[in-house]
Amino acid sequence: MSFIEELRWRGMIQDIMPGTEEQLNNEITSGYIGFDPTADSLHIGSLVPILLLVHLQKAGHKPYALVGGATGMIGDPSGKNEERNLLSEEILQRNQAGVKKQLEKFLDFDESKPNAAVMVNNYDWFKEMLFLDFIRDAGKHITVNYMMAKDSVKKRIEGENGISFTEFSYQLIQGYDFYWLYKKYNCKLQMGGSDQWGNITTGAELIRRKTGGEAFAFTCPLLTKTDGSKFGKTEKGNIWLDAEKTSPYQFYQFWLNAADEDAKGWIKIFTFLSKDEIDDLIKQHDKNASSRLLQKTLAKEITLFVHGDYGLSQALETTEKLFSNQNADAESLSEEDLESMEGVVKINYDLSKLNNSVDVISFLAETNIFPSKGEARKMIQNGGVSINRKKITGFDFFISANLLLHNKYLLIQKGKKNYYLVKLH
Repeated sequence: MSFIEELRWRGMIQDIMPGTEEQLNNEITSGYIGFDPTADSLHIGSLVPILLLVHLQKAGHKPYALVGGATGMIGDPSGKNEERNLLSEEILQRNQAGVKKQLEKFLDFDESKPNAAVMVNNYDWFKEMLFLDFIRDAGKHITVNYMMAKDSVKKRIEGENGISFTEFSYQLIQGYDFYWLYKKYNCKLQMGGSDQWGNITTGAELIRRKTGGEAFAFTCPLLTKTDGSKFGKTEKGNIWLDAEKTSPYQFYQFWLNAADEDAKGWIKIFTFLSKDEIDDLIKQHDKNASSRLLQKTLAKEITLFVHGDYGLSQALETTEKLFSNQNADAESLSEEDLESMEGVVKINYDLSKLNNSVDVISFLAETNIFPSKGEARKMIQNGGVSINRKKITGFDFFISANLLLHNKYLLIQKGKKNYYLVKLH
């Protein structure tokens, strides 16, 4: 199965330029994807482009990962309703280092191999470039009419906030990246999300007009969830690839809690399992959906890919402790079990406050497990609060020292997935 055929059955291709598949079948091709260094970690929205580069390299082609040190100073208007805050050079450098460290986990940068991955930073070729040089060498080849016809620009111009010249110029700067990589490294392919199609085609057009050469491109669909919520977002924010920002347990739980229809699409995109393996998994899952075989396999495979064996074992261990023995008393958890649970929010509380005991509503608000007493009262009323694995059924419950596990802990559960370990001292 060819590279493009592999991506097609996985649902990873939306738009593709004519001739792209033939180019990739004819010769080893260098292709790139840009990564925006707006944070010092990538999040799971970046996993699809990462996986595109991994598949490209597995197929024998040469991947280039471009960290947008220059474009990160501007901001891409694609898919945005308003202009974002510009980042300082110092913050961008820190973010770039974090992104580079993560990409090195997924791609093979061994220079002895003909298709070794290469990391580039567009700040390297833009930092010395004068504005007049840029508008002469790039700007004169792309008309304003051409740029304004792009959907990402049209939507912003028609919106109430408009678009600044800074963001309007983004597609030309990204287009120049493609041209520069084409000239320097014979990089003929650019990939990205479907919202990048306008920027990508501008680059291919710039290559054609400046060099007479031919460039190629394809995009993958932007992921959505069947319930309409944004992919990769939870009530706590982004799901990050950095274990310090999103623990392996929290990462694992995100995939484990996928809806059935989401899991059927995601297991094709986010794992390297074969078509036959995935078809068989879906059949088994449909026979007994309550076993969540599909979600468990998805969560295991992608956690292993991102966090390795150790991260997966951490995630499974915490999941086992929190969920597999729900009917067992919390007293069965050792002090080491409680302390080693990752992904559980840990809170310190003054033991002396329990001398006369504290009503549960006040306790939950004081520990900031709930933002207010009203929120705590509502959740208890709906049966959504447990302390030491025992559901709280009334507002007249009091927290006292005799409830403490190992004389210093309380394990609080809020809703189905949120756990807190309160340590009293």
